[in-house]
Amino acid sequence: MDIHRKVSQHTDVLGSLNDRLLFAVPKKGRLQQPTLDLLKGSDIQFHRHSRLDIALCINLPIALIFLPAADIPTFVGEGRVDLGITGRDQVAEHQAVTAGEAVAADGGVEEVLDLGFGKCRLQVQVPEKGEITDPVELVGKNVVTSFVGLSAAYFSKLEGHQGVIDAEVTINGEISEANKKLKTKIKYVGGSVEAACALGVADGIVDLVESGETMRAAGLKAIATVVESTAVLIKSKHPSNVSLVNLIASRIKGVISKAPSPSSPHMHTNSPTNHQAAQKYVLCQYNVHRAKLDSATQVTPGRRAPTITSLEEPEWVAVSSMVLKKDIAVVMDELEKVGATDILVLDIANSRTG
Repeated sequence: MDIHRKVSQHTDVLGSLNDRLLFAVPKKGRLQQPTLDLLKGSDIQFHRHSRLDIALCINLPIALIFLPAADIPTFVGEGRVDLGITGRDQVAEHQAVTAGEAVAADGGVEEVLDLGFGKCRLQVQVPEKGEITDPVELVGKNVVTSFVGLSAAYFSKLEGHQGVIDAEVTINGEISEANKKLKTKIKYVGGSVEAACALGVADGIVDLVESGETMRAAGLKAIATVVESTAVLIKSKHPSNVSLVNLIASRIKGVISKAPSPSSPHMHTNSPTNHQAAQKYVLCQYNVHRAKLDSATQVTPGRRAPTITSLEEPEWVAVSSMVLKKDIAVVMDELEKVGATDILVLDIANSRTG
């Protein structure tokens, strides 16, 4: 494709943004693929031209804007885009950085949904073989991070400062003129933060941890958690099309659902408020004699209650219930033990649940 065609395509896309709701999504990184899967499950159809960071939706008046996850809260907060998907850590960092700034009355970010994926922790880390075991011991020392706002807020509290964060933050070798109060020296590094201690640049770091493998491989250990994070759907305080925002939120709610009540030994969950992808559940259907119905429904209690339908044979009923996909084999074993027959398992592509 020659340069003139590329420029023409870009111009055509930009000219098509009028009257479209702008929806920012991660352009790369750990949140991108789960986000694309979520959009697919919500029937938000689009075609992205090669190397363009804007994609027009085919079936809805939406334009997807592909941005770094760290930038999405800024664009949403300033009202440049209407909706966004990013990490709660990035939202918190944006809020920490802008805490001392004058924000327009219609500015800021509102969280719409916890999407449940991309779970991680922003943690204070130090060398495993070092002597530091408490973050207070890092006060007055060098701390390297990509999250300067949250780190400054965290160490500001450790040092007993109140009000607006006023930290000595170094970015690109320059110390912010307004930031002089903290004893702790917080230095910004855009990537490979975990290498800072080994290279002698830092006494400790503040960085994201998922499994902890990278941290351990770098010879580090976590001594405190600054923020717990998952992916979230956020919106600007004054979106251009409120009804369309509500439609998108409703569709996404259909792909994610609250974990069912852990009333069955086969329905485990960390918390009844945690969101789980609808694809983690299946619909289990079976026939059972009425005399054994109570025993069967103890195995498959469902979200609120199982659906029970009479069959033409008066002593038999059909039962439908949502079950965690990871537990379905055990559930089927238990159902057979109590006398259920004709057991079927169906995938759930989408749902709208209360």
